[in-house]
Amino acid sequence: MRDPITVSQINRYIKGLIEEDTFLDRISVKGEISNLTYHRSGHIYFTLKDTNSQLGGVMFKSRVATGLKFQMKDGDKVVVTGSIQVYEASGRYQIYADRIEADGVGDLYQKFLALKNELEEMGMFDQLYKKPIPHYVKKIGIVTAPTGAAVRDIIHISKRRNPYIKLVLFPALVQGEGAPASIVKGIKTLDSMDLDVLIVGRGGGSIEDLWAFNDREVADAIFSSQTPIISAVGHETDFTIADFVADLRASTPSAAAEMAVSLQSDLEERILNDKNRLEALMQMTILAIRNRTEIMEKRLEAKSPQNRLKEYREKMKAESDRLFYVMKRVIDVKRAALPREEDLAHSIGMKIEKNRKRLIINSGKLDALSPMKKLRSGYGYPETMDGKHIMKAKDLSVGEQFKMTMEDGIIKARAEEITEDNSYGE
Repeated sequence: MRDPITVSQINRYIKGLIEEDTFLDRISVKGEISNLTYHRSGHIYFTLKDTNSQLGGVMFKSRVATGLKFQMKDGDKVVVTGSIQVYEASGRYQIYADRIEADGVGDLYQKFLALKNELEEMGMFDQLYKKPIPHYVKKIGIVTAPTGAAVRDIIHISKRRNPYIKLVLFPALVQGEGAPASIVKGIKTLDSMDLDVLIVGRGGGSIEDLWAFNDREVADAIFSSQTPIISAVGHETDFTIADFVADLRASTPSAAAEMAVSLQSDLEERILNDKNRLEALMQMTILAIRNRTEIMEKRLEAKSPQNRLKEYREKMKAESDRLFYVMKRVIDVKRAALPREEDLAHSIGMKIEKNRKRLIINSGKLDALSPMKKLRSGYGYPETMDGKHIMKAKDLSVGEQFKMTMEDGIIKARAEEITEDNSYGE
């Protein structure tokens, strides 16, 4: 009889046998999940069972991020890929999982990749076709199940951010055989209702649960929609064809509501800022118009009949002063040329009398040319309303207003009838 061995020795021996078996080194096992535990360490412990047997399993934290794409729960049918090893301390063999997929996911995933590649080659994911989400959304269409967390989260967050937002729900099937057709009908129905944006999605689940959003007809409906669409399917780690085709992808239905609906306080602040900018622009415009008006008034004042008459008076005085100065110079020259004082006095007297008469005549001529004399004689000085002198009757149009400057004021009138008579110019 052989000497007895220790428990550790036998467990180590069995461990070595199993680890040397290449069949168990990389194996895929399908079964139903039970006794599922998401440990706080990040590891996942579970039991994989079928009708007659069960197998323990573990997926370490380092494998979870890359090897598990859905939230497992008890009762899920899965395919676990990994290696069979012995935990020496307890003598228990179990599967150490590298990857866990829902049963049948392999085929579904291949279909997903094939459709994704096809639509990507067609350009349906291109940013060129993405419609922008409006900044100020008033009406939102929702295509999702009428019950469940997704629709509740969208309604709650939308109303919290803006209590005046209008929500239109199309109660669609989001899982099962008739789900794709129901989703397509919802998109087309809401797209015809003149809404600002559509949210299309559902809560999380396995790839099978989300499969309706990997349908070709759903992708075509999203791409053809005239209304911008936000895709909100599953959790942050879930990606579907709808996410790639949509104008914007949200990680969750709640995130979609936050993307679509601006905070009421933000809207009020933007409106206030726009109001302040508009008021400042109006003040600047009014000031510019006022300055321009003052400049025009000064120009009109400079061209008024009163100022022109003043200029004529000043010219007359200057001409009179110049004439007097010239006469005085002439007298002085003549006086110097006179041989005798008596003759000089006589000559000067004659010249003075002659020049006095000339001065009287010239003064009369200047006075006859004076606009004020004509105004005092009952004549008027006609101008257009913008200060242009009216020379002829044809300078006015019937119904046009004009000004007539008289000696004692200005008359504003309107031309009721204009009759041209060329006989005065003949």
